[in-house]
This record gives sequence, structure tokens and C-alpha cells, in this order.
Amino acid sequence: MNMEILKCFPKIDTYAKTKMSHVKQVGLLAAGCQPWNKDICAASGDRFAYCATLAVYIYQLDHRYNEFKLHAIMSEHKKTITAISWCPHNPDVFASASADSLVIIWNVNEQKVVAKLDNTKGIPASLGWCWNAGDAVAFVSHRGPLYIWTISGPDSGVTVHREAHSFLSDISLFRWHPKKKGKVVFGHTDGSLSIFQSGSKNQKHVLRPESLEGTDEEDPVTALEWDPLSTDYLLVANLHNGIRLVDSESLSCITTFSFPSAAASVQCLAWVSSAPGMFITGDSQVGVLRVWNVSRTTPIENFKLKQTGFHGLHVLSSPPKQKSCSSQYPPKNHHTSSTSEAVPPPTLTQNQAFSLPPGHTVCCFMDGGVGLYDMGAKKWDFLRDLGHVETIFDCKFKPDNPDLLATASFDGTIKVWDINTLSAVYTSPGNEGVIYSISWAPGNLNCIAGGTSRNGAFIWDIRKGKIITRFSEHGKNGIFCIAWSHKDSKRIATCSSDGFCIIRTIDGNVLHKYKHPAAVFGCDWSQNNKDMIATGCEDKNVRVYYLATSSDQPLKVFTGHTAKVFHVRWSPLREGILCSGSDDGTVRIWDYTQDACINVLSGHTAPVRGLMWNPEIPYLLISGSWDYTIRVWDTRDGTCLDTVYDHGADVYGLTCHPSRPFMMASCSRDSTVRLWSLTPLINPLQINIITDRCWDDIIGNTDRAVESGAPPLLCGKVSRDIKQELEKLSGSLQGKKLRWFSEFFSPPGGSKNLWDLVAVIKGQDDSLLPQNYCKGIMHMKHLIRFRLSKAQELTTVKMSKFGGGIGAPSKEERLKEAAEIHLRLGQIQRYCELMVELGEWDKALSVAPGVSMKYWRKLMQRRADQLIQEENDDVIPYCIAIGDVKKLVSFFTSRGQLKEALLVAQAACEGNIQMLTLSTSGTSNSAGNNTDDYNDLLQKVSKELADWYFQDGRAVLAACCHLAVENIELAMANLIRGNELELAISVGTVLGESAAPATHYALELLARKCMAVITWDLAVDLLMMIPDNKLQLVKLCAFYPGCTAEINDLHEKCNLPDVEECMRVAETIQADGDVFETMKFYLLSTEPEKALPIGIQYVKEQLCGSDWTLDSVFPYLDLLSYIRTEQLMLPKCSEFRNELLILCGYIGALLAIRREYNSIVPALYEYTSQLLKRREVSVPLKIEQLSEELDAWRACTQLNKVLCSSSKMENLLFH
Repeated sequence: MNMEILKCFPKIDTYAKTKMSHVKQVGLLAAGCQPWNKDICAASGDRFAYCATLAVYIYQLDHRYNEFKLHAIMSEHKKTITAISWCPHNPDVFASASADSLVIIWNVNEQKVVAKLDNTKGIPASLGWCWNAGDAVAFVSHRGPLYIWTISGPDSGVTVHREAHSFLSDISLFRWHPKKKGKVVFGHTDGSLSIFQSGSKNQKHVLRPESLEGTDEEDPVTALEWDPLSTDYLLVANLHNGIRLVDSESLSCITTFSFPSAAASVQCLAWVSSAPGMFITGDSQVGVLRVWNVSRTTPIENFKLKQTGFHGLHVLSSPPKQKSCSSQYPPKNHHTSSTSEAVPPPTLTQNQAFSLPPGHTVCCFMDGGVGLYDMGAKKWDFLRDLGHVETIFDCKFKPDNPDLLATASFDGTIKVWDINTLSAVYTSPGNEGVIYSISWAPGNLNCIAGGTSRNGAFIWDIRKGKIITRFSEHGKNGIFCIAWSHKDSKRIATCSSDGFCIIRTIDGNVLHKYKHPAAVFGCDWSQNNKDMIATGCEDKNVRVYYLATSSDQPLKVFTGHTAKVFHVRWSPLREGILCSGSDDGTVRIWDYTQDACINVLSGHTAPVRGLMWNPEIPYLLISGSWDYTIRVWDTRDGTCLDTVYDHGADVYGLTCHPSRPFMMASCSRDSTVRLWSLTPLINPLQINIITDRCWDDIIGNTDRAVESGAPPLLCGKVSRDIKQELEKLSGSLQGKKLRWFSEFFSPPGGSKNLWDLVAVIKGQDDSLLPQNYCKGIMHMKHLIRFRLSKAQELTTVKMSKFGGGIGAPSKEERLKEAAEIHLRLGQIQRYCELMVELGEWDKALSVAPGVSMKYWRKLMQRRADQLIQEENDDVIPYCIAIGDVKKLVSFFTSRGQLKEALLVAQAACEGNIQMLTLSTSGTSNSAGNNTDDYNDLLQKVSKELADWYFQDGRAVLAACCHLAVENIELAMANLIRGNELELAISVGTVLGESAAPATHYALELLARKCMAVITWDLAVDLLMMIPDNKLQLVKLCAFYPGCTAEINDLHEKCNLPDVEECMRVAETIQADGDVFETMKFYLLSTEPEKALPIGIQYVKEQLCGSDWTLDSVFPYLDLLSYIRTEQLMLPKCSEFRNELLILCGYIGALLAIRREYNSIVPALYEYTSQLLKRREVSVPLKIEQLSEELDAWRACTQLNKVLCSSSKMENLLFH
């Protein structure tokens, strides 16, 4: 592989031989913010945090892309987290408290626990770092006292505040003064405050709202913050009596703030540190964010952000920096220039004079939503909406759509998620109590059945958004499992704590009531017999019932578990086989036909809850447990293939979809849903498909697949359907085969998008593109057309009388969106007309000259006519619109709006945006488009977007960005760097010659992975696909550790001589003086160690000369590195082994410099130097020489940085 191609893969260590993991996390649906406790969000510098029920989510600003990303999930608490507080002196440290009387100190950077206090003598309801002490945190519960925990130092331990105790009302929250040492205020549920200050008189239960004086009514303090610019002023919010600014010294109310509506109430507030005197509040009933200034009693601005009320908010002290979109130009100051025309500062209205500087607010809502709101730009930087806030008990994929996943939670809601975008698309009405179990209706009925803790069962129509049926046969008893029959869509089964498993029709007609001796926790319909159902019972037994008879007795009762049985699952592929999970920590496999337990899977250390058979591999079973783990089992011999520890609490639900059988979802008490790829478990199957092996090596029957030691075979319906579809086609099938199986094996995350782009590049007719193609990353030739089509679609809402229905965007919103698209497409006149229709004349007039001065004058006249008719004297503003594409792209890029930048760049490439410049005479003329410049700009933006996806862990979507502009080389590089080797090979094979070098490189890397897990025959098959494969096959055979007979068999498969013949060939070639060929055949012979002195001597001779290059010695050392380890460790080889290690270390350092692996260069030089010190060797290297080279490299690297900075400065000043 030439060095130019290699430069595209800077992160690949081509010689790493690591064990392949079996289960890989590919997605995370984060929990929402809990709505119960007060201090559940906090921020420090460029981080913010919020609490789910059992975990703290930390987000950190990615300075490169100017956006917040999930940095860590801290999950050590076993009960509900009650409060968090960030250390004001150390941004890497924060504290959390929970309902199990536990306080934890965390280090965010290291993502670990620093200290624990596990007996707080009560539940800490509020928590706060002591501002006057860097290592002390205070906490309080109910009516006190206030405890202070000094974490380290000579005074470490817990002390009680001398005065802050024996309160008459429960404490809502407390706050230390950030400047006045030891001053603290408490807010109480009766509406009063308690203020303590060393050396001053303590004040308990003062400053209740006037309307409460002399009454027993309660009006809890919901928010409390010290004025950052005062030692005595304090903002107080009561739930019903609004906000007051009070003086803590004189105990007087300075200002009472008024709300626009008497119904408004405050849930939370925060000072805006960047704007003195300003603060914000969040309403409790509706998500209205209000902006205030202490000099005014009414809000300056009101933003309605959500329908649901606020729960908490926090203003970031270090918000994302907004880069200037014109950073390439020198700054201008219109007020100080002696030559330019002076521009007066803008005139501000009264409200504008109070306008906020750019500020970002962390917003938490009562429905669990969390977001970061940019108050200056009046938009969300991001919004994580509708997350579950409690334990998720169950998850299921929609039968006819593998992209939709439903989840059921303790919080009383069902949510349906799009797993491609990881966003909620539907949520149930709620208020159902705990929802333990869900089951989709068969096919495309768009209904979900749910089982609850107290309200029976119900059917929810997701499209209508309402409950359409309820079942109450179990009364108020909890329903632990509900199962909709997919063989007979009219039947639904439920099992309950009342000991009954009830079978009914969807209209409520009870067909069977199967009585059990104790609570029934699980049930499952057989997938091979529509009249057979299995149950799991508290009496430790598994029962099988047959519905076709009138008997209420089970056909079979399986005994063996030593504790209650929870879930049961029938195998979808093996008739009569089912499994059960129990509180005894085991999973048992039962054979209905043999009436016996055929295997016991032991390994979990707590009760088993989740169970899932794989729908394609008949022996593969996955289980989830209260021990926080997921285990993958080979049920043929009971082997645990892998254990996953990522969940932070009990694992309840496991599911996958038949059409995407190697992507699994799991849910947990940690309130998260995680997506997993199981593809590495069946890696040989993928390679069999890539190498075009016969169908018998890919698809088989169940009996073959479950034979002990048999390789994995696909046995499910979906894989058989793919085979049948392929057999119907004529011509070359390999491209279709690779695509269909690639989508079958791949998790969501862009694989379909990638294949659509491959099809476009290969010339497929656009009419064959799928409907959802326009929702992904489109090829650049389609981008403008599809976005224009969307704009036209949005505009057609004018013709509709009723719009889009409840919850749909309003007519105005759709027209605004259409107008924005038209503007970005350069269709300024259409934008103006839509703005006029919306009544936004100012915006229309400001860009109308971009159409023509004649049009602008006409539009001005129309506006004037309207103003005359309305008798309105407002001045009409305007500005000149210019098509400065580079500036516009830079603007979008600086804000992280890379897709918008891409759209503009492509519009410029197609000539839709014309650059207008002023001639020397001052007239306007149109400069011709510089197509090359615009194409370069397009490539640059596309790469920036690809880098963003890649840094976010989405290598496939990064590759899509490059394919969209037909940069095949970088697309393949992203797939390979992202370890998507099988996908890279499949795509590269279909793309053909243009992707050949990268495809061959991916084949080589995948072959090395096969060598690492000892699947040598697969490695050979892969290398055989590389045209010039002789050297790779030699390395493979040289490294093979088998006996002589096995080595000869491998040689024969690789078309190489046997080991004895190789010995003779080596001796013959050695006499001719061909060093490299001699080494090759000695390595393949019965005495491979003979290659060592020959190769090492050659390298040493090269290094002694003055004209050697890296390319002249690296191939020799690379070849020697494939000598079998047992040969290298022979005593007679010790000297050569030491010399080989030293030479490899040195050449490796030089290779790292060439490939810019800068982080490992010093380590390799140090490694080589240490070996030279400790080993007696004869090599032409000196420690002093290595030291000088390393210093020279460091100086050169530093110089390059300086030159790079100078170049950027030059661009800034002169371009």
C-alpha cells in the first residue's frame, strides 16, 4: 500500500493484535431530569450537570464544535438522588446526596468517587459547598440540624452548625453567601426564611410574605439566591406569592415583583452573572422563562419554551463562545476612524436597553426535559426532551418498524423512540401509576398494550394519542406482564399478583383464567403454536398451557428453580425450547418435548429479569440481572460468551427486531435505554458473505446450528428471505448481497444512508431512492432539489383550511420555515413575498435590493400604501443584501450549523447565489462565480461535518458526508478508522476501482483481526481477495503456530511450497544474494529462526551507510516481526531478539514521525534507549544519537506550530 493512501488512516495501528469485543454499545437514550427534588441541576465553567433518579449526567463544552456533549454518567447511588452541588473552588469536584443517607464527592475528570459519607442521620434534602472552605460540604434534612462535613485535613469529619437546628418548619433549601464568610440562609415550606451569620443576631422564620402573616397557611420557598453584587440582598421566590428582593440585615422587603398573570407561579430562579442586576425565573405550571432587572417590577422579556413547567435552571458562567463569522477580516471601529464615515450608535427602546448579553441557561422541566437555551439568540442550543425520569421496566421494537422502540417506566408513561435520532416521537398520556410491561400489536396496527401496578391493563393508540381500551379483570392488583399474541392478533394475555394469567380478546371477552398458587410474573406466547403459552410463577415453577382445550390445568409444570420465576421466553427457532429467569440467579433451558431441563446457565449474582433469544442464531441467549450486568450465553454448552457492565443499576428489559437481529436494546433502573451491537459474536458469518462463500456456510437449519462446536449459521426468517430474493435475481448478485446483509448486520447509525449514497455514485436511477433518503445525508446533486421541494411543500399549507391538526406546526411556522429555505437557496424574491404575507415587512425590505432596485422600490410602495391605510407613521428600515458565500458559510460554521453551511456552499456551486460587488465608481455589478473556489469550499465544509460526526463516534455518517461529495478515499478512511472494516470492504467492493486501495487495506486489517482470534482459514480467504497478496500470505503462514502437517495444509491453501521445499528454496536464493526472498522462505521453513541473522545484518549494514531511507529498511523489519514467538524465544536467538527489539523500536519511532503519530514518538525513543542501556548488543545506534534526534524532532514540531500560527495570523490580516 503506497504512503499516500496510508496518510488517510492516521489512527490505525496496523500491527495491533487485540482481542475483539463481543458486545459493543452503539447508542444511549439518556434519562430525563427528575422532577422531585430541588437542587438537581448545577454548573461550573464549561460543564453542567443534572440528576436522573439514580445517576448524575455531566455535559461538557466541546470547544472545537462549540457544543455541549455528554461527558460522563455518574451512577453510584442506590436510591433517589436528592441534591447535587458543584464545588465553587474546584471545577473538577462536585457532591451528590441521596435518599439512602449517602453523600458522595466526585472527581469529574477522572469519573470516580473521591469520598463517601454513608450515614447522614437523615435524608439530605439540600446540599451546598461551604464557600469559605474548599473541602467542606454542608447538608440538611427536614428541620435540621445543618451538618458540615469536612472531607480532608486535620479537622476532617462531620460537625453540627451551632445555631442552625430546631426549626419550626421543614427546610426547602439553603444557600451559603458566596462572599460573606459563614453567612447562610434557609428557605422553609411555611414561606419564611432563617438567616445565620457569625457575630450577628441569628434570625429564625422571618420575612414571610405579608399575605401569610398571622395565618397557618404554607407557601413554600421554591428558590433562593444571594445577590452576587451585595452582601445583604437576597432574591426569594415563594410558590404562590411570587418574587421579592429582601434585605437580610434590615429584614425588609425592597422590591416585590409583579407577574403578567395572577396564575403564574415561580419554581426556580437564577442571577445572570454577566449582566449586573438581571435575573431569570422559570414558571411552575407552564415552561415560561422570564427575564427581569431589579430596577423594574415587571419582566423585561418572556419566553415560552415548553408546555410543561420548569423544575430547575442555572445560568452558565462560561457559555459557548460565539465565533465571529468575519474572523478573516480585520476588525472595524466605525466611531474612531478618521477617514470612514461615522455611523451613530443604535437608538434603544426602553426594553432594548435592558436586553440580555448572550447568555445560556440550563433548563430542567417537570416532564424530564433538559436543554440549554441561548437567551440572546432566542433558541435552543440543544434540547433533550421527554426522557424517562424513573426505572424503565420494559422495551419492545415495533413489529413492522425496527427504527421505533417503545419503553415503559415507573414514571407512568410509555414513550416511543426513533433510534436513529435517539429522540422521542410519541409519549402516552401518563398518570397510569407504574407501567411494568408493554406489548405491541401485531403488524402495523400502531397500538401498544400496557400493564400497570394499580390501573389494570390498557391499549394505547399511538397515532391518536389516547387510550382506546381498558381491562380491569385483575382489579387493583399489579399486572407484571402483558403479551399480545402475534399469531392471533385478537388475543392478549396478562399475568398478575392475584395469581391469575388471563387470556382475553381485544374487545374484553375473557377466554381463559389460569389460576396459579401464587403471583404470576411472566408469560410468553409460543412462536410456533398459537394456542400455547408459558408462565413464570412465584412458586418457583414454569407452566405451559394449551388454549385449544377447555381445561384450566397446565399441560406441563417444570420444576428446578430455587426461587421465584420471573420471565419466560420461547425460542423463536427451536420448537419446544423455552427459557426462564429466576431470583435464584440462574437461567434454565427447558425442552417441552423431553419434559426436562437441558441446561442451567449460572453466572449472575442476583435475580434475573431480562431474557431474549436471538431470532437468527438458535443457541444465542441474552439475560439481564439485578447485578447490573447483561450476559450473552451459548446455550449448547452453557458458556458465557460475554458480560456487559455498562448499566448503572438493575437490568430489566432486553429486545431486538427480527430484521435487525444483531442490534439489541436494554433498559434499566438507571433510567437509560442502551443500544448494543452483537455483530462481533458472529464475525465469521460476515466474512463468509464478504468472501462469497457458498450458502451452506452462511444459512443453515437449526439442527446443524446447535451441534456442539458448529460455527454460527443464520436460521431465521429474515436471512432466508434475503437468500430467496437474491436467488430470484439474475446477473452479478454480489453487490446486492453485500448491501442487504450489511444492512441486516449493522446497527442504526447511517448504514442505509451510506448504501443509498453508494447507489447514487454507481448511477442508480433517482426514482429508486427510498422515501426517507431526504432525511439523511444526501448526495450534493440532490441537496438543493430536495430542500426546494420541502420549501414548496411547506408553502402549500396556505391552501389548507385547517392546517396540520393538533400539535402540528401552525401555518405561520410552516411559512417561516419555507421562507428560510428559500433564502438559503438564494430565492430572495420568494422569501420577500412570504415575509410580506406574514406581515414581517422589515425583513422583506431589508433584502429586497438583492432582487433588484426596481423590486425594492415597488415593495417600498406597497408597504407605504399599507401604512397610509393604517395611518401608521413607523419608519421603514432597509439594508442591502449581498451574496458573500464565504462569509455566510463561515457564519454558519462558527455557530456549529454545518448542515446549513453545506446547503449554502452547494447552492453557490450550482450558481443559485451570485456574489455582488461594488465597482470603483460605486455602482453594483455581479462578479462571476468562481466555481473552483466554491467547490473547494464545499469539500472543506463537508470534511468539517464529517469530522464532527467522527468525533461524536458516528464513523458511518462521517463516511456519508464524504460520499455525498464523492470523496471516496476519505469515506473509506473514516470507515476503517472507525473500525467498520466489514462495512468498508462491502462498500469498497461495490464501488470498485475507485475504492480499491482502501478496500485492500481493510481486507488486510480484517485478516489480521482473524489471525488474532485464531480463525486462520477466514484470514486466508480475505487475503485471497487482494490482487497482489503474495507477501501478506507469506506473513500469515510465517505467523501460524500449528504443527508441520497443519502448516503444510495452510501453505497449500495459500499456493506456497511445503516447509521442506521452502527450506531448499531459501538456501538456493541465499546463494544468489537476494536477502528479502531468502528471509521469506526461511520464515516459511522448518527453521524460521535462520531468517533473523540475515535480516538483522542487512538492516545494520543499511544503518551504517549514509544513504539509507526508512523505506529501505522497514519492509525487512516488518517481515521479521512475523516470526513465530516460540522461535524468537529460543536461547540461541536471544542476541538476535534483543537487536530486533531495538531496531524495531528505532524504526518505529521514525515511522511514527512520518505518519504524525506524535504522541508515541517520545515513548518509542525512550523504549529504544532503555533497551540499549540494559542489553549487550552490537547495533549502529548510540543513546546520545537517539537523544539528539528526539530533541531535534521536538524543536521541529514546535517550529511547525509557530509557523502554522503565523500562517493563520497572515490569513487573518491579509485575506
